[in-house]
Amino acid sequence: MLAEQALEGLVRAEAYRRTTAMHCHVAVADIFADDGERIDQLLHGELFDVLEQRGENAFGRARRDGIVGWIALSNLKAGAPMATRRVSSVSAKLPLNALVVEKAEGIEDRDLQPVGDFEREPVAVAERLLGRPHALGARSSVETDCSGLVQQALLACGLPGPRRSHAQADLGRAVSRNEAVRGDLVIWKATTTGTSWTGHSAIMVDTDQVIHATGIHGGVVIESLSDVEARLVVEGFASAVFRRL
Repeated sequence: MLAEQALEGLVRAEAYRRTTAMHCHVAVADIFADDGERIDQLLHGELFDVLEQRGENAFGRARRDGIVGWIALSNLKAGAPMATRRVSSVSAKLPLNALVVEKAEGIEDRDLQPVGDFEREPVAVAERLLGRPHALGARSSVETDCSGLVQQALLACGLPGPRRSHAQADLGRAVSRNEAVRGDLVIWKATTTGTSWTGHSAIMVDTDQVIHATGIHGGVVIESLSDVEARLVVEGFASAVFRRL
């Protein structure tokens, strides 16, 4: 097993190598596990630290959310340019939260905001994505899975955006069901191990409803919290935990 040279002494590996910084030059690029399952995506301008190249693919780590996997080299360009603006529109040619240095072809100035100029309410960002298709492993305003929706809403507000549900369940502080209000995160942790997916994520819209991306409804929807809770518990998830940012 290979590991980044920076991890020597922290992670056991057969060999350690330096990584090569590259960046995504297409709108959205898929990241795959060894078995071919899509486990993440890279957005335009995001960095990917390449550890190994094999044929037409590169193995490494997505720097923005830390997911490790394989990506097509054709989606990457050398270097780690410092982005100055981010995509703030959900209807631009590039997806929400994509990064650009100065300008991007086909992107209007009104679709961009300076890096550091963020939205204020994650749930309001998520609401702008209502109706977008659900797709496992996706994390963009084009299509998304549940944790990807929450992640993109958080990133748009300049907040830490872990990729997996179990990590999102560690954000902020715990609140009770009776205390939960608009903007609180809702996480149902998976009770099984050994899979890429560690739970189901949503955001409170009000005291009784959540917004989430779900395969049951095929996209981003607003649904009764009690209905989601009942369905997921039957499917084997732990009961919901609530986190206030």
